[in-house]
Amino acid sequence: MQRFILGRKNHIAFISAILIVIGFTGRLVFGSESIAVLALAAASVLGVLPISIQAYQALKVRVVSIDVLVTIAVIGAFFIRNYEESAIVTFLFLFGAYLEQRTLNKTRSAIKELTEMAPESALKQMPNQEFEEVEVDEVDVGDILLVKTGAKIPVDGTVILGEGSVNEASITGESLPVLKEKGDSVFAGTILDNGTIQIVADRVGEDTTFGKIIELVEEAQDSKSEAERFIDRFSRYYTPAVLLLGILVWIISRNLELAITILVLGCPGALVIGVPVSNVAGIGNGARNGVLLKGSEVIADFSRVDTFVFDKTGTLTAGKPSVAAKKYYGDNIRQALGYLASVERESDHPLAKAVLGEIGVTEFSTVEGGGILANVDGHRIAVGNATLMEREKVVISDEAKADISRFEKDGNSLVLASVDGELKILMGIRDRIRPGAKEDLARLKKLGVKNLIMLSGDNQGTVDAVGRELGLTRAHGNMLPEDKAAYVRKLTEEGRTVAFVGDGVNDSPSLALAHIGIAMGSGTDVAIETSDVVLMNSDFSRLPHALGLAKATSGNMKQNILIAVGVVLFLLASVFFSQWMNMSIGMLVHEGSILAVILNGMRLLRFRLRK
Repeated sequence: MQRFILGRKNHIAFISAILIVIGFTGRLVFGSESIAVLALAAASVLGVLPISIQAYQALKVRVVSIDVLVTIAVIGAFFIRNYEESAIVTFLFLFGAYLEQRTLNKTRSAIKELTEMAPESALKQMPNQEFEEVEVDEVDVGDILLVKTGAKIPVDGTVILGEGSVNEASITGESLPVLKEKGDSVFAGTILDNGTIQIVADRVGEDTTFGKIIELVEEAQDSKSEAERFIDRFSRYYTPAVLLLGILVWIISRNLELAITILVLGCPGALVIGVPVSNVAGIGNGARNGVLLKGSEVIADFSRVDTFVFDKTGTLTAGKPSVAAKKYYGDNIRQALGYLASVERESDHPLAKAVLGEIGVTEFSTVEGGGILANVDGHRIAVGNATLMEREKVVISDEAKADISRFEKDGNSLVLASVDGELKILMGIRDRIRPGAKEDLARLKKLGVKNLIMLSGDNQGTVDAVGRELGLTRAHGNMLPEDKAAYVRKLTEEGRTVAFVGDGVNDSPSLALAHIGIAMGSGTDVAIETSDVVLMNSDFSRLPHALGLAKATSGNMKQNILIAVGVVLFLLASVFFSQWMNMSIGMLVHEGSILAVILNGMRLLRFRLRK
């Protein structure tokens, strides 16, 4: 029976409204007091049923909820035969709950849209090489899938055949399509706008980027900030205090109507709902714009960040080194390049990839230490850094020393190659700065960030060059993962509120130590799991939006608290110092304040950082 009544609260509110109209029509139009009393009393009894059930359920778990206050107030009004007040209060309370739920659903629309984007089926290659449609749950890692124009990509995978434009808005928030061809990564939940591709499944189900987004955002919405926990504790004591105040007023004044009016006006509804709705809307905005904020506690801390610490490679730079400068010495350079290619085939070091890219070789494997030593066609080849050349007693001329110094000053990492103890090749390899990174860092400064610091394992010359180009506050090179973590710890001990931005396994200790860890979305699983904020698809330009959104959400939360507290104080003051305040007007203002904080919170769904 209780479930039946609670499931029809909206119907009860509608019937109550009709009964109230009948009651006032009978009194004002037909002059029939009996019709008015009968209709308004029926509206009161009907309207208080779901409210009293909710009050009973709250009292069972020893909580004096808003429903308890309203139920007592309505019974009191009914007892003194003030049927108008009791009928109007119950209707406004039920109607307010309806509007509250409806507007709250809109704040959760971002998450609903995400779950609706989840792919349900896939075209999977069967043993007979034909493609058949199967449930997405039937796809395993390593399966080959066909994706046609207009279809959702069902898993995270790698393109092995074909090409097409993919709309990645569900992952990155970017509406412009991205061209995907053989070797490129694609994400579950994105849409192939045109073209036909075959992909091999790398991650399926909940392990996909899209699955993690939904999981993380749902967890974030369920989490509570310190402010929310405080309000929960506050309302636990505040609501009984209002009840006690009402009893004291009745004992002192012997005015039951005044006492029950205080019960209605003191309801803390807007205060209880104001902070959660701000956080839910802020998290929803982030999810729609390629930013995962892992909970309302994260938003509160993020909004106070005054120092950003960045890893260099893959964060401020693209993570794809290329040859930026080169110099040859002596004769037979073509032959020396051939020897270099033969040696670099044995390495998969990023600098080796850059060298191979320069001379057209694509095969490589691992290299250890500072370089490689090899014998090619009877010649001793050394490829590596200056330390290796020194160890091999390679003669470096004054001209080469000057070139080495110049290359390092320009921010290059060095690769030297010698043949039979004679320096032949010097290459300066540099990781390009992310396009737009300088402008994004400037936007962070405008948002109040005081310190922009870069930590890198690269040589100090390279780090200084990047720091100068980006206008960073400080830049430190030659740092191991433990050095980075120690530096972050030192900043926090100095009283800085620190955000660390990185993408690798070696960044995980720093991500965990910082107040806010921010991971690039294409980074490692460990970095993403350790972090508090994730920038999907490693889109660095989302970082200013993320910080601006956190600040806007935190400010919106404070506005809602101010609205809620201000309205309650105004209503209670009006009871004692005015003649016009009554239960009906108080309940109307009370429900209006709840809608005000919800609508204020919903503004965050449309938040965009001004450029």
